[in-house]
Amino acid sequence: MIIIIVVVLLIGAAVTLSIIGMRSAQDDDPLEARLALFADSGEESSLEDIELSQPFMDRIVYPAARRMGEFAIRFTPQNALAETALKLEMAGNPRGLEPTTFFALRFIGGAIAGSFLFFIFLMAPSMSPFSLRSLAITAVFMLLGFFIPNLLLASKIGRRQHEIQKSMPDALDLLTICVEAGLGFDASMQKVDEKWDNELAVAFGRALKEIQLGKLRREALRDMSDRMGIAEMHSFVAAIIQSEQLGVSMAKILRIQSDDMRMKRRQRAEQEAQKAPIKMLFPMALLIFPTIMLLLMGPAVLLMMRSALGDIFFGGG
Repeated sequence: MIIIIVVVLLIGAAVTLSIIGMRSAQDDDPLEARLALFADSGEESSLEDIELSQPFMDRIVYPAARRMGEFAIRFTPQNALAETALKLEMAGNPRGLEPTTFFALRFIGGAIAGSFLFFIFLMAPSMSPFSLRSLAITAVFMLLGFFIPNLLLASKIGRRQHEIQKSMPDALDLLTICVEAGLGFDASMQKVDEKWDNELAVAFGRALKEIQLGKLRREALRDMSDRMGIAEMHSFVAAIIQSEQLGVSMAKILRIQSDDMRMKRRQRAEQEAQKAPIKMLFPMALLIFPTIMLLLMGPAVLLMMRSALGDIFFGGG
């Protein structure tokens, strides 16, 4: 029972730490917000007072995690850093999280899990923290705490991709209507960004800002599709770029892409519907069927126990 409680506490601590590090991004810099607040109030304050007025997480935890990540990153291969940066972008870049901070969160999670379990073994009178079994269990939980941020990041990537896939047909319909009405492609993307508040609209808005800052449209669209990691978006961007290069009607391309996305969304819904009976099989077999058997067979078993057969099988007197 104690081991189960320890496992739950360790997993909860690691999950909480990772969620704090990957929570939703804030639009304003906390320090800038504090500066504006003190400027509006008209009070004369030093920079030290302004920094001390920031939340504890922004003042202590995140800078410390960033410094730990910068130290750990010296021993990390560049391929792993690039892969982590890409995963963070695919997750929507939560809270502007950098690869250094993410690696620090992984090491902190592993250290917390290992230290806590080592302390439990140190306080337990029946187990030595330096025994082979204790060290092996501690190492396992350190690895668990180290990989939990990766699991949470992968989960966030999956949720974001699913949301984008669901909203793509509607967004392409709006793009098609705007282009057929005479708007340019950039202006149509701006309409999508203004109309909706979802991950796809945010991605379109970021691509538009990159185009306005001087990046070529095809490069901005390719980067946008890379940040999503969705096959449908790669196909859509390739069709748009090919349309520009070959001079094909943009409205026609968008109409074809919109119909294709809607068909794929329907196919995904049908696929999920076909998986439903298999997913229902396990809770039915483990929870529903035993209850039904108990309700049906319980009275019969009680009657049999009170009969002559009960005297034979159950030794009734």
